[in-house]
Amino acid sequence: MTSERYEQGLAKRTEVLGEEYVAANLGAADEFNRPFQELVTEYVWGFAWSDDTLSPRERSFINLGLIAALGRMHEWEIHFRAAITNGLTRDELRSVLHQIAIYAGVPAGVECFRIARRVFAEMDPG
Repeated sequence: MTSERYEQGLAKRTEVLGEEYVAANLGAADEFNRPFQELVTEYVWGFAWSDDTLSPRERSFINLGLIAALGRMHEWEIHFRAAITNGLTRDELRSVLHQIAIYAGVPAGVECFRIARRVFAEMDPG
């Protein structure tokens, strides 16, 4: 049985990260990590991301800086893609990466730019 917050979180997680990504993560859940996936869906997405005080755009700005500072580049790429979905422009994203380099360190900025360029290359075939 799922809670209302879980269902709200599932909807928000799918909206921001995409149906394919969410379905793959939840579909790959097993007995060991299913409770963690449920926790992430209910609290990260149902509690924090579903709070309308901040817009998804604002949350994306925050997440990019925090996740870069933590050095979690796999998650950073996921949230970089989500930031694009949430409407951040390339100019805004470039400014965020400059901010990351200044406050989280140039090596973090280098890695973020590397990932960003790869994502943009995938988006802009040809």
